Amino acid sequence: MIEIKTNNRVEILDITDIVREEVRKSGIKDGIAVVYTRHTTTAIIINEDELGLKRDIEIMLEKLIPRNAEYLHNRIDDNADSHLRSILLGNSVVIPISDGKLDLGTWQRIMFVELDGPRRRRIVVKTIPC
Repeated sequence: MIEIKTNNRVEILDITDIVREEVRKSGIKDGIAVVYTRHTTTAIIINEDELGLKRDIEIMLEKLIPRNAEYLHNRIDDNADSHLRSILLGNSVVIPISDGKLDLGTWQRIMFVELDGPRRRRIVVKTIPC
């Protein structure tokens, strides 16, 4: 289990190195790593950790799912946009493990996406041998 603290309402954090350490500690040489967020207002994605791209993702989410639209769920928590954005992005990724290492592409990074922060969050990393 990974615990992180976010600082902004919407924030994209590179967690690749933390996940790599979890894979190393597992001792698995060949298999898969499942990275899963336990929260309905967060997401896990794989993409490039580049500042402009991360800002583009935030802009895209705001255009597709505006924060201040009239959502029915806002009657309860005023965070319906966060829930809808997490549905769009997804709550988990699966990465192959080869020779004890994450088998990611050259520019690929594992990103945790906070959509309703700031908060303390938990991320599950499960490694499965194959």
